[in-house]
Amino acid sequence: MRKYCEECGREVETKIIVKKETYDICGETIEVDAQVLVCVECGEEFFSEELDNATLVRAYNEYRKRHKLLFPEEIKEIREQYGLSQRSFAKLLNWGDKTICRYENGSVQDKAHNSLLLFLRKPANMRTYLTENEISLGESQKAKLLSVVSHLEQNEEYRAEGKFLNHYSTNVPCEENGYRAFDYDRFCAMVLFFAHKSSELLKTKAMKLLNYSDMIFYKENGISISGVRYVHLPYGPVPENFDILFGTMAADHIAHIEVSYDNGYEKHQVIPEEEMPEGILSDAELEVLERIYNKFKNFGSVDISNYSHKERGYAETKRGEIISYFYAKDIELN
Repeated sequence: MRKYCEECGREVETKIIVKKETYDICGETIEVDAQVLVCVECGEEFFSEELDNATLVRAYNEYRKRHKLLFPEEIKEIREQYGLSQRSFAKLLNWGDKTICRYENGSVQDKAHNSLLLFLRKPANMRTYLTENEISLGESQKAKLLSVVSHLEQNEEYRAEGKFLNHYSTNVPCEENGYRAFDYDRFCAMVLFFAHKSSELLKTKAMKLLNYSDMIFYKENGISISGVRYVHLPYGPVPENFDILFGTMAADHIAHIEVSYDNGYEKHQVIPEEEMPEGILSDAELEVLERIYNKFKNFGSVDISNYSHKERGYAETKRGEIISYFYAKDIELN
């Protein structure tokens, strides 16, 4: 990118550097890595709304991590699982009309509000809240919400019977899962996205596409898409216990692995059994998936595996070790 440099007095080439910057977030000093656009000749810094906004989001997310606060996407997910608009959700909680809108758009919630949102994440707790508190929703809205809660509770019981992967990964958001508790539905949506986009998606390549998508979204937003933990294996990063994950998807008739033979070589192809679901992934998440697909669409499984071996997170871990999302900052997709 070329820009006019006041210091040099002419149009110059620019580059992006990384430097430490501090922000005051809710009275606390937060230091983060900032990407800054500079002149390649004199080092003069240029204003970049996109880069500056991304750094501010990173600072807010660092504050959220320190204080174990929900991320904007997680607040939105809690509201949407009950089928409520922002206004209805605020009304249910007896908050101001714009409060939920502000939180979902990046404003940091106070700890009392955060505690209530965490409590209401579980459908059983929402039922308790509805029955034990005076709320501002009309009777028809309340009845509809209770019906949604009943459906969610049944779904939880179904998964608890062994259909779901309770043992798969920690439910506590941390740096190993990109500060998101593992979300099976989101993981399935990611797999279906790539399976439908590709004419032939081999399992090895699919797992690299998932890794890059989660890591890049975390790098830009401070939270992963799926909450998957990735492990160092010989062919590159793969989702932890990927065999259990893909086995569960096959049992749920979402997608399965089809084994075939081509000139003596065994091929494991991901075959989708469902359409790409709507409303699971945000536009920002889908944009990252699209970017990752376009970057690697002409790569074979061996090519993308070799490419992933060059990443710092892979190089600095050993076989079987978790590749922390800490390393996402070092990934550059040119």
